[in-house]
Amino acid sequence: MSNMQTIEKSVLQAFQQIAPADRQILLDVRELILEVAANDPRIDEIEETLRWGEPAYVTTKKKTGSTIRLGIEKGSGMPALFFNCKTTLVEEFRQKFGAELSYSKNRAILLDGELTELEPSLNHCIAAALTYHLPA
Repeated sequence: MSNMQTIEKSVLQAFQQIAPADRQILLDVRELILEVAANDPRIDEIEETLRWGEPAYVTTKKKTGSTIRLGIEKGSGMPALFFNCKTTLVEEFRQKFGAELSYSKNRAILLDGELTELEPSLNHCIAAALTYHLPA
């Protein structure tokens, strides 16, 4: 699904440090992030960069969204979408989606296997993060 050619070299190297099965899940989530951003005119452009050595997605327009990071959650060893722990995002996701998604404290959504059934929920979570600073 993912087009490896469009990934900046340092970000690609970070993805290559992840085990293949987990890497594919995170590359699929990367595609979701880019699709959500492309389909929401409020978001504008996304910058793909590294934060704490992991792939991160940041809105280029200031005061639009909160950074989303992709990596492996240390406690569970599972692929995860990380959100700024100073936001209310993960708590909002818990209230909206409950047990449909798996969480790590107030900072991450854990991903286990096939994303297809989770895609609508993940799209919502991604859009919420990338528009976090905009008026509701």
